[in-house]
Amino acid sequence: MSTVEIPAVRSTGDALGTGRRKTSVARVRVRPGNGKVTINGRAADHYFVNEQDLNNALAPLVETERMNSVDVIVTVHGGGNTGQAGACKLGIARALKAYDSGLEPALRGANLLTRDSRMKERKHYGLRGARRGTQFSKR
Repeated sequence: MSTVEIPAVRSTGDALGTGRRKTSVARVRVRPGNGKVTINGRAADHYFVNEQDLNNALAPLVETERMNSVDVIVTVHGGGNTGQAGACKLGIARALKAYDSGLEPALRGANLLTRDSRMKERKHYGLRGARRGTQFSKR
């Protein structure tokens, strides 16, 4: 089976990026605009009601000072709020890097292009979870 390479910058001028965190996957599209951020068809502040998740997701735009010069469209699925915010952060950072390669030093310096590889450990045989054993009974 052959894999098809998807260009990072489309002919329309849109830059694409993919972000992953835990079990969440975010597909991000960055285009020139006036600062509108849409996540799954909703405004970012309506999608991430937790301030910490919102700030985490928009960190690349704040770090590169592109908050008012690009429009961002994100499609994210899987996982929970924190995982989705982390996936959005990585996807936006990668799309910004494709949009303007001069932003890479700022993004890398703020540690925004690093994939957080921590995943949930699988359940093991004979245990109640990944690490927790059964309760000991003396009698």
